[in-house]
Amino acid sequence: MNRFVYQKQKSPLTKMLPSIFVFLAIALLFFQGISSVSSGTRKRQKESLENAITRSITHCYAVEGSYPASLDYLKENYGLTYDEDLFFVDYQTIGSNILPDVTIIEREE
Repeated sequence: MNRFVYQKQKSPLTKMLPSIFVFLAIALLFFQGISSVSSGTRKRQKESLENAITRSITHCYAVEGSYPASLDYLKENYGLTYDEDLFFVDYQTIGSNILPDVTIIEREE
C-alpha cells in the first residue's frame, strides 16, 4: 500500500477560473441593470416632457385665448425647458384656435 500518492498540482490559473467566471457574470448582470434603469429614466423623462408641453399649451390658451404659434413662444413666455440633446420636439400649428400637433422623438445617444 502506498501512503504517498503523487498528485499533479493544478496551475494557479485553473484554480482562479471559477472566480473569474463568477466575477464576469456579476459584472454582466450589473451593467444590464444599469442599462435597464437608464432606459426607464429616459421613458419617464419623455412622459414628463409630454405633460409639461401639454400643460404649457393649455395654460397659454387659458390666459391668452389662443394656442401658441411656436414652441419657442412657450420657452420664452411660459418657462418650458427640456434637454434638446435628448429629445426632438416637432410642433405643428394649424390655426390659433386649433390644438397644435406635438410629436416628441428621442434622439440617439
